[in-house]
Amino acid sequence: MQKPATTTNEGASNRTDDAALVERLRAGEERAYEEMVREYSGQMLAVARRFLRSEEDALDTVQEAFISAFRALDRFEGQSKLSTWLHRIVVNSALMRLRKKSRRAERSIEELLPQFRSDGHPARPMNPWREDVAVALEAQEARALVREKIDELPDPYRTVLLLRDIEEYDTRETAELLEITENAVKTRLHRARLALRNLLDPYFRGEVA
Repeated sequence: MQKPATTTNEGASNRTDDAALVERLRAGEERAYEEMVREYSGQMLAVARRFLRSEEDALDTVQEAFISAFRALDRFEGQSKLSTWLHRIVVNSALMRLRKKSRRAERSIEELLPQFRSDGHPARPMNPWREDVAVALEAQEARALVREKIDELPDPYRTVLLLRDIEEYDTRETAELLEITENAVKTRLHRARLALRNLLDPYFRGEVA
């Protein structure tokens, strides 16, 4: 997860280190730029990969994000950690790339949501998963399955789910990043979670091997 909590001392120490690195970057020190790339490129690539299905797109997005960050150093005020600032930049870069790419043929979100009969009852009751599912979700195979099913969501819903539940942005921040209203964020997130739950249901009920 992103935005890990830190103690007051750790946070202060990180900001001090960030400030020193940023000053060296502003001074044009080439070694400082190399240090920033070495320190943060892995984290940024992991973020880009969550949003973009192509490894080439993810790598290009990280490169673009570093260039954007370097050009915007004068706007970094040090109120947040450098890693948080860079995270925001790479997310923005990934979202911009998604907007530019031609839309792939996508399933409607309606196809992925639970279906209901005319009397209002679920066409397929969604019973609680087994108690060991929480443990299973920690397994590498289960995490891969969840990621696979997230990727099946239409992009407008997938990006909201990633921003809110994976990257841990709040509703206001997500709305700003996607340039939509907060109500739209809440609606898309609710439907995305329902669809994901529906997609995972057969696996965690033991109906699919």
